[in-house]
Amino acid sequence: MSLNDKLITMYVCGPTVYDYAHLGHAKTYIHFDIILRYLRYLGYKVRYIQNITDVGHLEHDRDEGEDKILKKAVAEQIEPMELVEMHIREFFKDMDSLNVTRPNISPRASAHIPEIIEFIQELIQKGFAYEVDGSVYFSVKKFKNYGKLSGRVQEEMLSGYRIEVKKEKKHEGDFALWKKADEKHILKWLSPWGRGYPGWHIECSVMSMKYLGNQIDIHGGAIELVFPHHENEVAQSEALSGEKFVRYWVHGGIVMVGGQKMSKSLGNFLTIKDILKKFDAEAVRFFIASRHYRQPIDFNENLIDEANEIFLRIKKTVHQLLSLRVSDEKEEFLQQDKVTVDKIRQKYLTSLKEAMDDDFNTPVVVASMLSMTKDIAKLIESNSITSNQSEEILKIYDEFGLVLGVFENISKMSKEKIMNEALYFPREIALLVGEREQARQSKEWEKADSLRKILLEKGFIVEDAKDGVQIKKVNSKKD
Repeated sequence: MSLNDKLITMYVCGPTVYDYAHLGHAKTYIHFDIILRYLRYLGYKVRYIQNITDVGHLEHDRDEGEDKILKKAVAEQIEPMELVEMHIREFFKDMDSLNVTRPNISPRASAHIPEIIEFIQELIQKGFAYEVDGSVYFSVKKFKNYGKLSGRVQEEMLSGYRIEVKKEKKHEGDFALWKKADEKHILKWLSPWGRGYPGWHIECSVMSMKYLGNQIDIHGGAIELVFPHHENEVAQSEALSGEKFVRYWVHGGIVMVGGQKMSKSLGNFLTIKDILKKFDAEAVRFFIASRHYRQPIDFNENLIDEANEIFLRIKKTVHQLLSLRVSDEKEEFLQQDKVTVDKIRQKYLTSLKEAMDDDFNTPVVVASMLSMTKDIAKLIESNSITSNQSEEILKIYDEFGLVLGVFENISKMSKEKIMNEALYFPREIALLVGEREQARQSKEWEKADSLRKILLEKGFIVEDAKDGVQIKKVNSKKD
């Protein structure tokens, strides 16, 4: 698998931080998080790099037009780097909410200008790039394999290239490595070609090669990055090093909403913050995991409600196991108990590994987890599971959790934590509790009290404590 048996290197294109993270980011980074988790689950050390684009990404991914960050900063009347800092913080807050593992390094393009300039100088020296009036372009005709990643024939590809043809370019498909900045352009640096800023594509080549070497094991991102972004990365990286740039490319399918591609212009654009106001973060993660990374994902509330119902069924069984674990007296772990658990472990962890080894087939993993849950629920219903068995079965859920990022380390919960936090709540109750907490934080005391009464009517007591909110189900039996 790896260039180094002890280490797998992985680079995933990160966000351009000019706005809040959206559903497309959730899909991309949850799927790559699952890949990362699985590789580490197998025992590999993985060095994971996910860049931050804070300069050079122009509108519509072209070589001409406004910088996305500058345009948004002007609109909001703040400094560009103030906008960048705010959205970096918000991006990681959203990723943390979705339990996405943070990268080993999150390099920023603006912090690598010297390396970018040096990279471009070497490409000029090797004859793959040329300077014109303060801008530097990569000559696609000089790289004979241009188009090999996207599978397009070069002449056909370039004749339909979507950028505007500039007179200074030698060929219409040549792309910018460095752009000359006009006097009004704020984000600019001094270079051998004058004041300017890097092109979008060169940034990822420089940062990935700096931290992972000339050849990396896994490089990924959304499918729309294949051309021109990743195609251009391959060209400039291999032109510089003379080595194969990436061993395995991994591209995720697009996001659709109600059958249409998600787009701000269509008014169906959903931020992660919008989604988490309506749905539990674990349910969102479970919904995305139930789709294969390569396939498009169609987000609508009915589909996520269906995924959420499945997730809640699994969650209910897990919490029943937790209840068994703390309520039953410890007994000797008999041989027949061990046989039952071993059969479950062998069957479903084998299924987990086979599915993930088959192009990270998370839908099969989710289906296997549901099938296991149905088997266990039947055993619980027939009173066939002891507290010892429940403890061992929870360790199997731990292993699914290590990969999928849900139910992590649940077998290690303390008794007190189980009793306080492991209660099974319907989605309606969880949403009401969240709404009440939001009202409380906003000091809307009347609304908070009203929601507390509604929860009580539905059979749940909410108590505010120093260490957070505690929810208890009302005992329906009279003393």
